[in-house]
Amino acid sequence: MISTYGLTLADMWEVAMEKAIQGEPESLWLASAGDTDYPALARDVEADVAVIGAGVAGLTAALALKRAGHTVAVIEAARVGTGVTGHTTGKVTSLHRLAYTELARNHGTDTARIYGQANEAALEHIQRVVAEENIDCDLRLVANYTYAVTDDALELVRAEADLAARVGLPSSFTTDVPLPFPVKGAVRFDGQAQFHAVRYLQGLARAVEGDGSFVFEQTRALQIRDGTPGVVETEGGNVRARDIIVATNVPFGDEGVFDSRCYPHRSYIVAGRVDTPPQDATFISVDEPMRSILTVSVSGQNYVLVGGEGHRASEAGDDGRYGKLAAFARDGLGASEIAYRWSTQDSMPVDGLPYVGLMSADARHVYVITGLRKWGLTNGTAAALILTDVISGRENPWAAVFNSNRITPAASAGRLAEENTKAKTADLTGHFTLAPGEGTVIDVAGESTAVYKDPDGQVHSLSAICTHMGCTVEFNLDATTWDCPCHGSRFAADGTVIHGPATTRLPPGPEHLPESLI
Repeated sequence: MISTYGLTLADMWEVAMEKAIQGEPESLWLASAGDTDYPALARDVEADVAVIGAGVAGLTAALALKRAGHTVAVIEAARVGTGVTGHTTGKVTSLHRLAYTELARNHGTDTARIYGQANEAALEHIQRVVAEENIDCDLRLVANYTYAVTDDALELVRAEADLAARVGLPSSFTTDVPLPFPVKGAVRFDGQAQFHAVRYLQGLARAVEGDGSFVFEQTRALQIRDGTPGVVETEGGNVRARDIIVATNVPFGDEGVFDSRCYPHRSYIVAGRVDTPPQDATFISVDEPMRSILTVSVSGQNYVLVGGEGHRASEAGDDGRYGKLAAFARDGLGASEIAYRWSTQDSMPVDGLPYVGLMSADARHVYVITGLRKWGLTNGTAAALILTDVISGRENPWAAVFNSNRITPAASAGRLAEENTKAKTADLTGHFTLAPGEGTVIDVAGESTAVYKDPDGQVHSLSAICTHMGCTVEFNLDATTWDCPCHGSRFAADGTVIHGPATTRLPPGPEHLPESLI
């Protein structure tokens, strides 16, 4: 028998056994943070600024604006921190693998310098807010390393260390890298940090709420109207505000503008139990497959976190990715067992720089933060500080580099063509036999239909057409979700939206399905 993923029964048994030892399918940060309970919006409210999205960018902006004298209303479709920020590594750093070499090559050394300054300022801002708001988020100062295990990678590391030092960053090259396996050398940034990302966001939300400002959870924005005032429409009521910030990872309400400027990228993390206490260092490799490493202590238990196995959302899903990370955690880093595993989806800018500013050239009061290139804790913080200055009428030294309406054809043309081609080649699967827990997309009477068989053997069908811009969704076996390979929207097995830019659920599919599925 062949399953919908082309596996024999023996292969399926091996995969099932592998999954059994890979830990809970939940972010360590969310599992250990406790719940928030802010109300859903159930009436019309007014504020100076409406912020859509309670991740690091949205809540940082909200608190900074409140401190600057503005009232704010934060709207979150789920709960505080449960989106991309709640599935991060927890690294707070301005060393982003080989970012400075890339930015200097594509945009010039001055741009690389400004990018570094913005991220260093974000790091300092986070430390200051943690102290001032007394946020219990296990913030620890560490050194961060981009390391090389091969001679070719070593040359890249040397060049990155030199360039980063020349643009004023806390950079040095070292061959003394505290990892338990052979390493040729690394870029080292001192004065970096790591923390419990969700507890940090919960602390920001507590500081935002009150004194005329609001945090609303379980409230999905449905439509944005630019104007004086602007309006954010939701099912429970409207928010009227002078300015609106869209901080939802993938923009909502941009009419597809940023779909051509960014592409969705998925990556994976496992958390393995270890006996040794956390060390004052975090790591990421230059060599492929990329590995991101840090150790943490949560509720008295020590863990090593290993991230990697990333791929464009338009490519295949799990494919044993957690197993590969788990093997690295056990064999290379001494993890005794894998306690948690999770994935995340980031918006990647085609020219390598985040987009921060007005939603479009014609927008007057609607702003966007997107394209944080997998380093959202600092890039998102920097973006929030930029918009705080802009909305408050102050000059910001980084705004031009992060400008959301910039034109950089030389830096983005090749990547844009590549990503658009990959998105458009996403096709229907043609499988007609489902085991419990599996899903696939088939053609039923001319309709692209998303079909899922739940663990009890009951078959459910939905339209397979993403409600954002009409791409065909794909089944994510590990997460039990329907994912759009074009622009990153994700839907639960019942069609409910769990990740934008889509705002409308997948509608029901045909009632009559092939007998082989039932």
